[in-house]
Amino acid sequence: MTKNVEKGRIILGDNMKTKDKAKKHIKLTLKNLILFSIIIIILLYGIIFYTNYIAKNEVYAKETNAQITNDENLEISNADKIDIDKIIEDNSNNNKKEEYTVEEIDLEYITKYNDNATLPKGTIQVIQEGREGKQEVTKKITYENGEVVSEEQINSKVTKAAISQIVEIGSGNYTSNYKVKVGDTIYVTSDRAGIMVEPSETSQKIATLMQGTKLEVIAIQNNWYEISGEGTIGYIKSENTTYLNKNTKANESNSNITNSNEKANLNFNTSLNKPSGLSLEQFQKILTDSKDVNHIFKNNAQYFYYIEKQYNINGVFVAAVGIHESAWGTSKISKDKNNLFGYGAYDSNPYQGAYNFSNYSECIDLIARVFVKYYINPKGTNIYGNQKAEGTYYNGATLEGVNKRYASDKNWANSVYSYMKYLYNKL
Repeated sequence: MTKNVEKGRIILGDNMKTKDKAKKHIKLTLKNLILFSIIIIILLYGIIFYTNYIAKNEVYAKETNAQITNDENLEISNADKIDIDKIIEDNSNNNKKEEYTVEEIDLEYITKYNDNATLPKGTIQVIQEGREGKQEVTKKITYENGEVVSEEQINSKVTKAAISQIVEIGSGNYTSNYKVKVGDTIYVTSDRAGIMVEPSETSQKIATLMQGTKLEVIAIQNNWYEISGEGTIGYIKSENTTYLNKNTKANESNSNITNSNEKANLNFNTSLNKPSGLSLEQFQKILTDSKDVNHIFKNNAQYFYYIEKQYNINGVFVAAVGIHESAWGTSKISKDKNNLFGYGAYDSNPYQGAYNFSNYSECIDLIARVFVKYYINPKGTNIYGNQKAEGTYYNGATLEGVNKRYASDKNWANSVYSYMKYLYNKL
């Protein structure tokens, strides 16, 4: 009995020793694991520090060294002496800036001129009124020192078609300088002439009269006649009427050709929004020239006279612009496109951009209206057809004023003026 107890004790003691060893082994393993984890964390922090700071600085140092090596003349200035604000201001003022804009503008109508041998020479009658359309125009505007130095149209898209104006011009072998007065009988020439409550195109229309309708003039106000006829009293535009009965030929009369006072008054500051006052015969005389090898200006001289009568513009000025821009009608654009003025041409591709006209009369008429509407009259001025001038590019009604926005060549005004003098000196 005693022996067994001793043996049991011995066995129990062995079991306790085994458990103590196991506990000690677990403690050592846990200690090693904690130590190992700390080492891993330290290594990770070391890698992150190296990547974000040491390695990054080394790369920058290499780039800087390369820049210095490649630039032997590199100088380091004293930053305290530099006025940063002044540098920014100077650069902003001196640098050219380009701006692209898209805007909807008027699409000018074309005027079709038809000869009428039953009318006196130099007579004008509107058969169909022109109506402007609309177009979207893309422009490149260049600024220098905060001011516009050039404006170039680079694209356009028609959004509303224009309706052509049709005008009959007298080609009879007689002339008439008669001016309508109160009490005269006149006749409607337009296909459908509107009769308005007031002498304005924006006024209420009260009637539409057909071509040939007989009317009596009871008052005259600018380019409008107050009329009575067909049971109607109202206003009609004078350009839609004639004093001539279509069935009666006017008496032949010879107009006296006298030198215009404009010749003596011509100077660099001549107002271009006033007619020269030259007669049809005088325009034909000054535009007959040996330099006009293709006889373009000679054969179209009458249209420079007609634009004076319709639009209040100096026709000699317009002719001089055409001569200058087309080199007396010899330029490729003038010959291929009947465009004496390079109208629509832009600097980057002038030939492609230039408008194409059916004949020279369309070109002459259109450029005259463009000058009147946008260049030589301030905004709001009453112009042709009772319209108002836009004055978009108005800088004075002189050659110098037109030059500022019409041509990039600063000597353009002087060149046009020299041609005007040349033409006037032929009178």
